[in-house]
Order: sequence, then C-alpha cells, then structure tokens
Amino acid sequence: MMTYREAVNYIEEIPKFTKKHSLEHTKEFLRALGSPEKGQKVIHVAGTNGKGSVCAYIQAMLMAEGKRVGFFTSPHLVKINERICLNGEPVDDGTFLEAFDIVKDRIDEMGGAGFAHPSYFEFLFGMGMLVFQKMQPDYIILETGLGGRLDATNAVEEPVLAVITSISLDHTQYLGNTIAAIAGEKAGIIKAGVPLIFDGSSEEASEVLKKRAEEKCCRCREITNHAYELREITNKYIAFSRVNAYDDNIVWRLSNCGTYQMMNASIAIAAMEQIMDGTVGETRYERWSRALAGVTWEGRMEEVLPGVYLDGAHNPGAVTAFCDSVLALDKGNCRERETGQEAPPVILFSAVGDKEYETMIAELCRRIPAKAYVVTEVCGGRRVPAGRLAEVFRRYTDRPVLAEEELQQAWETAMACKEERGKVYCLGSLYLAGMVKEEILTD
Repeated sequence: MMTYREAVNYIEEIPKFTKKHSLEHTKEFLRALGSPEKGQKVIHVAGTNGKGSVCAYIQAMLMAEGKRVGFFTSPHLVKINERICLNGEPVDDGTFLEAFDIVKDRIDEMGGAGFAHPSYFEFLFGMGMLVFQKMQPDYIILETGLGGRLDATNAVEEPVLAVITSISLDHTQYLGNTIAAIAGEKAGIIKAGVPLIFDGSSEEASEVLKKRAEEKCCRCREITNHAYELREITNKYIAFSRVNAYDDNIVWRLSNCGTYQMMNASIAIAAMEQIMDGTVGETRYERWSRALAGVTWEGRMEEVLPGVYLDGAHNPGAVTAFCDSVLALDKGNCRERETGQEAPPVILFSAVGDKEYETMIAELCRRIPAKAYVVTEVCGGRRVPAGRLAEVFRRYTDRPVLAEEELQQAWETAMACKEERGKVYCLGSLYLAGMVKEEILTD
C-alpha cells in the first residue's frame, strides 16, 4: 500500500514508461474497472480554448440548481487532486489514494495478461470515474485532454450533451495544421442523437461541426459573437447581456476582466438551457446569473495581487483573446490613461517548445506595447531557454526585453518594472501560471 505522496510520484513517472493508446484500450480499461461511466449523466466538453471556463460555469449553474456535480479537468495548476472535483472542490487525499489503489491493483492484474499500462491521462481518468461512481453525482462534466476523437474521455459512449468551445491552431503536430482538420478532431465527440452546443466564431470550424452534427442526426446550437453585447468592463469584472434571448433584460456579471469569457459564459448558459430542456424563466436566469458572478477560474485573467494577473493563454488563439481583453480593459480605463495615471503594462512570459511561441510573441509585441517584456523558463524538458525567447521578442519589438532563467528573479524583475498605476500580466504557459502560484504566491 502506497502513501499519497508515493501514489502521486508513481503517476508522475508514467510518461517515462508508457505511451498514448487507442480509444479501444481506454474502453477495455474502463471495463476492467467495472464500467464506472455507465448510467452517468455526462456533459462532454472539447475545444482549443475556453474548455475549463465553460465547464466551471456549467458546474456553478448546476450547483445553483441543487445538483451534485463531478468534474474531471486538466491540467492542474498546483496539486494533482484538482483534476477530480466534486461540487467545485478537489477530492481529498484519502479519496484520491483510495481510487489510485483500485486502479493500480487492477492494472497489475491486467499487466500479467499483456495489457499495456494506461497513459498518465488514462490512469487519472479511470481514477476520476471510480470516484464519481462512488459519489454518484447528478451530472459529470468531462473536459477532454487533447483533441476529441481519440481522447480517453471519448470512451464514454452515451453523454447527455456535447459542447465544443473555440477552435484555433494548437497541437498541430497531433491534430492537423488547419482549422478544419482540428475541428474534425474535436467533432469526434459528437455522437448520434446527442445535442451539441458550439462556439461559432470560426466559419471554417462551424462548417465542419454542423456537417458532423447533421450526419449524426444531432440537434445543434451555434453561439456566435453576435449573441452577446459588452455592457461594462473594469479591473474586477465584466458585464454583458445576451442579444435576442429570453433573458435579454438580464445583465450577466463575471468576476473576470477577460472579454473572451462572454462567449464562454454564453455557451455555458445555452448548455444549461439544453440540460433543463427549455424549462427556464426569469427566476432561473437570475439564479444562474448569481452563480456565474461567483465563479473564479484560476489562471484566466485572474488577479492574484493588486494589478497582477495570471492568464493561461498558451497558443496563438488564446493570446489573441488575451490581447483583446487587455485592450478592452485599457479602453474602459481611458480616463485614467488620458490623465497620465494609467501606465504601460509589464509582460512576464514563458512557453514550452511544442507551442507556436513565435506567433504568440509577435501578436503580443504588435498589440500590447509593454513597458518591458520579462521572459523566463518553466520546469521540465519542454522548456524554451529564456535567451531564446528573448531573441524572438527582440525581432518584434524595440522595447526592453529582460531574460531571467529563474522564475523568482523574473518575478522580482517584473515587479520592479511595474509602475504604481501599471499592471503585470503573466502568460504563455499554464505551467508558468502554476509555478507562480506554487513558488511565488505561497512563499
């Protein structure tokens, strides 16, 4: 019997001795665990950006309806338990270890019969489904890890709803190098007769998703950026209304200044309307509005200190959305900027090697003229050297670019550059967001 720490260490070592497997492998794995996914009401969410936020918003509204909600998500920022949640809280160490022991014992038994060891993601997915089988939530929200068609979560054959968030270029070495190809992979979660809610911002992606839904005889609802209207944006919140909707008299407020969250919240509201089978009204919308206002989603335009924000933007589409948010916020603060009270921001940036970091950097430099760009390195073998990132930044800007290999020094440099009325934005990698939370904010 392992301790909790030993179990976590075991899981973290899995990538060193196994690989990603076929969807049939995951299905066989679940059968060996007793098919814990059977009989569960599963909401399956895929997409390039916004998956986690949409899941968090759906979770909050379901909880406001008095429902018990299981949520399987990735990645985690600080502690691995964050990947398996019940009613918005990560499972405790004891529950985590109990599920680990069951999965580990079953794998050891199957290994003797030649069954390949599950991947890191499969192992945690199996643990999550066992936890949910024991806890019996009313709904389970499953966030895909990578893609959709071949993702381990797609082993669940009968979800009650499929949701696909914004689609842009990411993981192109696995999913394809066009929006249409990536949309085709995400569309793999669409199943016969299962309703679909999707982000219709990309015409190219929408065409693929609608065609697949038609082939699967699915009722689908497309949410475009014409479905909502920005009403107010501040450093602390954003307010919007939905256009041509039953609730168009309600102002929805989110505890976040990311403009991209208007789309994510609109998708989540549409998902709830589908889940509730249209039985909605003013009282229910007001209840959902209060629930959404209380959601804080870590690493998404999250203000962790006064004037210091963490954003998980780690691909070109997400960086574009980040820039949109910063510029909208800057416009909202135009009075301070005109009186000289608002200072240029400082960007703290890092990235991993398999991301299109040059495209991300070019977008940042073009749209956010920072006082300084501070680059650093994340942990792990996928890190990009700080010097390399600095070289790329200097191709696109003549503003100060400061390279610090160690995060602590990079943090201190960024904070030293920050003016009293200025801001620091940390982005480029979810690993960076996690490291800041674990190594800096907990000191």
